[in-house]
Amino acid sequence: MNTEKSGFNTKLIHAGDINDQFGSATIPIYQTSTFAFKSAEEAAKCFAGESDGYIYTRIGNPTINALERQIAILENGFSAIAVSSGMAAATTIYLSLLSTGDHIVSTDAIYGPSRSVMENQFVRFGFQSTYINTTNVENILKAIRPNTKVIYIETPANPTMEITDLKAVAEIAHNHGCLLVVDNTFCSPYLQNPLDLGSDVVFHSMTKFINGHADIVAGIIITKEEKLYHQLRNMMVNLGCNMDPHQAYMVLRGLKTLSIRIDRATENAEKVAQFLENHPKVA
Repeated sequence: MNTEKSGFNTKLIHAGDINDQFGSATIPIYQTSTFAFKSAEEAAKCFAGESDGYIYTRIGNPTINALERQIAILENGFSAIAVSSGMAAATTIYLSLLSTGDHIVSTDAIYGPSRSVMENQFVRFGFQSTYINTTNVENILKAIRPNTKVIYIETPANPTMEITDLKAVAEIAHNHGCLLVVDNTFCSPYLQNPLDLGSDVVFHSMTKFINGHADIVAGIIITKEEKLYHQLRNMMVNLGCNMDPHQAYMVLRGLKTLSIRIDRATENAEKVAQFLENHPKVA
């Protein structure tokens, strides 16, 4: 089904569908590590990259690819890379976009492990980092160095909920030859599309809103351009942090109710905020 002109809720149900040979109404779980070939010639084409056939689930799998297509459509990106967790997404991004001696500027209130893995682990390999309050974009300008390669923003930040102006940061990043990476976990594609605002890479911990049922750990990376997509996918394949087919199926199932869940969450939050605002014991 072509969902290019469809609304967000229609895309939640139909984007990413595959033409299953048995006509399954839902995307099946292709729970297999390897795939058979019809001939040696077909295998040779797959391994040479001349065919889009499947070889090995670490490289690609129909169930996982369906989820990747769906999230890429929801984020208006070129394509997506599903991984085993949100931290697998962050690690893949770090290792793909940074080399020894490179510098990253990031939100000081980002998800804790995203910062700690940089400061406690990747520092051993010569990665440099600066963490600042990015709600004031002037702080970003001051933090950029000649070796800055990536600006990494989480907005709303976790857990402070501070907001960063993505359009302004995208302009700064590109004027200084940097890539802009955005963690869009807290908003989800339903409330925010960072690629439309100028970012180069967006990622999610799908453990949170996208899956929505607290029963799956998962992550995904979406790129704006094809070149970055291949760079990041090759790193994911080499690291081996791919998603499992059953994991992908569960996220696809949870994803269908994303807008309903967020609508209810925002309605409830507004009621709580109004109650606290009007309470005599709350300043």
